[in-house]
Amino acid sequence: MITKRYHFESIDSTNKKARELATEGAIHGTLITADAQIAGIGRRGRSWSSERGTGIYMSMVLRPEIETDKASMLTLVAAMAVEKAIQKVCNESAATNENRIEPMIKWPNDIVINKKKISGILTELALHGTEIDFVVLGIGINVNNKTFPDEISQTASSICVEYGRDMDKEMLITEVWKQFAVYYERFLQTKDLSLFKEDYEKVLVNKEETVKVLDPLGEYIGIAKGITNTGELIVDTEGDVRYVSSGEVSVRGIYGYV
Repeated sequence: MITKRYHFESIDSTNKKARELATEGAIHGTLITADAQIAGIGRRGRSWSSERGTGIYMSMVLRPEIETDKASMLTLVAAMAVEKAIQKVCNESAATNENRIEPMIKWPNDIVINKKKISGILTELALHGTEIDFVVLGIGINVNNKTFPDEISQTASSICVEYGRDMDKEMLITEVWKQFAVYYERFLQTKDLSLFKEDYEKVLVNKEETVKVLDPLGEYIGIAKGITNTGELIVDTEGDVRYVSSGEVSVRGIYGYV
């Protein structure tokens, strides 16, 4: 699926470069990677710690022929790809079952291991009139990081820390692309998540757990029951079922990040 790749030793943001290239006509499947970012961003404009040489910082340009209201599902498509890629690369080389790791998804798109975040995904949409011009999908993965900034040290981790040894970043980048191509094709068949909804729910760390929904209109607590075919989180609040859309709403565990 990779049609062209640009790699940088250091860059302000792979998502920013992807937007620039897409605006200049970069084709579907263009990949941007970097050894370091000096202005990496996450959801809601938060910074993403981008230590040189330790993590994966990558963005892809997509030009999907879908309605604008379906674009948010691409974030969950990417989450499935990253989860499966980490599982495959790490566990196929594990010497024993004791060395295996179990990456999970914290809805909608954070990858966690042992309830600590190791990967985040940021989707940005550009329109041409009322139609999608392009989508930039940014993926950050903590791979061989050993330490973390104080402000995230209690909630963040890396594959290396959880797995016990350094991992080959290039191998993981390649596997993320392979897995993304698989799930992206399934998504395009139905224009929703129905073909892998069950797979997603099997690795949904929030499922059947008490969650706090941080809605700007008012916080509430309930039990996460899974997702809909279009990616909303289903939350049961003592019999009243609510459907949570990603965007400006955050979901946290009742006692912490997960």
